[in-house]
Amino acid sequence: MAQAARPLDKASSREEMWPPLPLQAWKETRDTLHLWTQVVGKVRLALAPMEPQWAQVPLYVTSRGLTTSPIPCARRTFQIDFDLCAHELVIATSEARPLTIPLSPRSVASFHREVLYALHGLGCDVRISPKPSEIPDPIPFADDEVHRSYDREAVNRFFHVLSRVDIVMKEHRARFRGKASPVQFFWGSFDLAYSRFSGRPADPPPGADKIFRFAMDAEEVAFGFWPGDDRFLEPAFYAYTYPKPAAIEQAAIRPEAASWSQALGEHVLPYDAVRRAEDPRAAILEFLETYYRAGATLAGWDLATLDASEDARV
Repeated sequence: MAQAARPLDKASSREEMWPPLPLQAWKETRDTLHLWTQVVGKVRLALAPMEPQWAQVPLYVTSRGLTTSPIPCARRTFQIDFDLCAHELVIATSEARPLTIPLSPRSVASFHREVLYALHGLGCDVRISPKPSEIPDPIPFADDEVHRSYDREAVNRFFHVLSRVDIVMKEHRARFRGKASPVQFFWGSFDLAYSRFSGRPADPPPGADKIFRFAMDAEEVAFGFWPGDDRFLEPAFYAYTYPKPAAIEQAAIRPEAASWSQALGEHVLPYDAVRRAEDPRAAILEFLETYYRAGATLAGWDLATLDASEDARV
């Protein structure tokens, strides 16, 4: 007689829903995937009309990975999806059958060449910026034979975490009455993020490059999640206010594991602290909300006007 499966205890359930994501265990794959998303993101950047705060640039989380959403090309549209469940890049158009490119160990140069060739075959010739953005010592895509790792299991874990974070961040975004960006994946910095805006303009930082001149031209409180990098060697949630208000470093941000990172100039909450929490979703929401209250208050926002109205669902 078959035995019924035993229910998972709370710790096992959290482990399954919020798996470990140590940066060093998949750093080479992370770096390769980062560069692949830049190739695809730059296709969208080249063809989509410019929007404030680079809103035409990001990718978006789907039930299977990441998508560009529809991109205009001549008289039709196409979109490019990273299917991180089937490990395929899917290029779908409004007219032809989808094309697929396997996601497997291959160089950035090979990926770059195959994506542009596939688009050419669909009648969409596009020139993209030849170098990666927002990373040190970038290698031109067409010459990059260095980055070529792809660990399916690690990518599965990353997408599993990303999809859960996306849901929680959308829940927090829904509480805001003012202007807010979508929850979106920025391929430049390789993070999932969204911003709330006060409605007032701001001056970009002195000496800002083109990216920051267009990105930092409005008062905002921003939140995000990223898998870590050379400045912060573990996955974490982050939050910052722009322009940076005085004394934000001393703000009481919860949960207790949250702290100010001098290296990043932001508040951070390590992902491992969220995984260990009794209720990871509640821990993330507490971080996002306490930071928003602190940052917006210190920056002089009209919180009473910007708070969302009562839930109107029936």
